[in-house]
Amino acid sequence: MTLKRGYVQVYTGDGKGKTTAALGLCLRAVGSGLKVRFIQFMKGRRYSEIDALEGMKGFTITQHGRDEFVSKDNPEQIDIELAGEGLKAAREAVLSGEYDIVVLDEINVAVDFGLVSLEDVLKLMRKKPEHVELILTGRYAPQEFINRADLVTEMREVKHFYQKGVEARKGIEF
Repeated sequence: MTLKRGYVQVYTGDGKGKTTAALGLCLRAVGSGLKVRFIQFMKGRRYSEIDALEGMKGFTITQHGRDEFVSKDNPEQIDIELAGEGLKAAREAVLSGEYDIVVLDEINVAVDFGLVSLEDVLKLMRKKPEHVELILTGRYAPQEFINRADLVTEMREVKHFYQKGVEARKGIEF
């Protein structure tokens, strides 16, 4: 099965659930026989969703980051290189004809931090084949992404348990 028409979706905002929403869509897609490529920027930690989804037919996930804090004001060269590798993988996935859905997880943050250029991502969005669904996640979505997208969802934090000192929990936040 392939999509007749693929759209551009953006999940952004300061609330929890952007990656989770993208993963939910991917789970639905794989269950319908679609092929998904999930590319994570700025993430190198082994999150539980990787364990759950790795090896699932029709789903491929790769990480292009380290399990280290990235300084927005002074990113390390390795972080820039890893993000560049992620963008290269994204280009290949989008243009290959092999995938119905390509998710660029945390790409908005990678652009905001200067790890990849806004123009390079916009160029990829313009070159996206008609049948490919492209999903961009992360806080700080540039207005240019929002303008170009067909669907934009903003997760807004109203209340979060970390405000009470609860730390990230395995299986819930990672």
